[in-house]
Amino acid sequence: MQKTLLVKALIVFGLMLLIGLPLLMIQETIKERMEFRQEAVNSIAADSVREQTIIGPILVIPYVEQYDERVEIAVDKEQKGSVPAQTQVQRRVMQRRLLVYPNLLLQEGTIETDRRYRGIHQVLVYSGQHAFKGDFTVPSLEQLPRKTPDARVTLGEPFVALSIEDVRGIRNIPKIDWGGRQIEFEQGTDLFAFRSGLHAPLGAMPLAQAQQVKFSFDLGLDGIERQHFVPVAKNSQISIKSNWPHPQFGGRFLPSPKHRQINADGFQVEWNISSLASNAQTQLSTIEGEFKVPDSAPLGQVDRFSVGFIEPINVYSQSDRATKYGLLFVALTFAAFFIFEILKSLPIHPVQYLLVGLSLVIFFLLLVGLAEHIAFLAAYLIASAACITLTSFYLVHVLRNAWRGIGFGVGLTLLYGALYGLLSSENNALVMGSILLFAVLAVIMVATRKVDWYQIGKGAPQE
Repeated sequence: MQKTLLVKALIVFGLMLLIGLPLLMIQETIKERMEFRQEAVNSIAADSVREQTIIGPILVIPYVEQYDERVEIAVDKEQKGSVPAQTQVQRRVMQRRLLVYPNLLLQEGTIETDRRYRGIHQVLVYSGQHAFKGDFTVPSLEQLPRKTPDARVTLGEPFVALSIEDVRGIRNIPKIDWGGRQIEFEQGTDLFAFRSGLHAPLGAMPLAQAQQVKFSFDLGLDGIERQHFVPVAKNSQISIKSNWPHPQFGGRFLPSPKHRQINADGFQVEWNISSLASNAQTQLSTIEGEFKVPDSAPLGQVDRFSVGFIEPINVYSQSDRATKYGLLFVALTFAAFFIFEILKSLPIHPVQYLLVGLSLVIFFLLLVGLAEHIAFLAAYLIASAACITLTSFYLVHVLRNAWRGIGFGVGLTLLYGALYGLLSSENNALVMGSILLFAVLAVIMVATRKVDWYQIGKGAPQE
């Protein structure tokens, strides 16, 4: 006895859910490939250089403060109250540091990009050349913070600190022009919190009165995928030019809209940030004061911004998004088959449903496999053309008519075209997907508007 219409519908629905299993397996495969790519990034970073963060320059003035403090002398509990309280003067010695930030910091950088490979995976690396200049207001001896007004202060050797996240990226040994003196940077920042980087010892500095000192230096710095900056100055003006046409800006600040040019030849942008808009100075001073022993401070606690050098199309994220529509593809195709059975009274076996569904699923595996080696659009065209051709050829024989098979092939072509539109326009994916579903539902309703579903159920032949 042949199955009723309801049983056939349940079988088709069960097959659709069954095909969801290989779709889930393909999604897991894509996630594994994404992890492999991240391992490639980590491997290149471990062998060469990581993302870079520049903090500075910062003028550090170490000094020793000595002051007298009157403290109460401890007495026995039995004598307490009967003996007048006695005090004595004790000398206190404190090691202190004053962090002085630039009044003005002008930084001009030119960054060139290149690719590094680990197997089939490629990662963008960059090589930057940065020119720093600006000025500091060096405080007088009397302006140094102290515990008491009459405290005695002994100056240490001031230095300029420049924190760099990964010193392996430093290409040269920079020299700072400090008020006309050429001073070579040395290894390490000599800061407590941000240890990685450089420092320039300034030698003995008379602080009889406050003075303004101009500085400048050049820095060649390599990194991978992203460059971070911390606006440490009272007024920070940072300009970056690069040959990479697809920058990604992130962090607390975006480039100035008036100084932002992006085209196929690269980009040129500028940030203008004042200390009124950033807490970087307070954050750095607080972190440095809390670290009493050498350590590594978390960079996430400091206001910063970044420019990323990342491929605009991530083939794995695009493929993963595509597979999320896989079950919808199968459902629409099976619905078309089911309606075709009703309208043309041409039975289609569940195995034939299954084979066509699997051919649709294989598309997503082909897509991610090809996209690892060629451009995503080319991979999409090849994978979709292969699946459409195979399915159309098969349906010509299943549906016993060449035009019927070709018609289904045209429908699949439109469906794959709509999917690529969804993938290419992430911001409009919801509205485009809604319109697509509405259009499909409208076609089904129009095509079946004269079908007598009760009569079909009664007329189902029995064995």
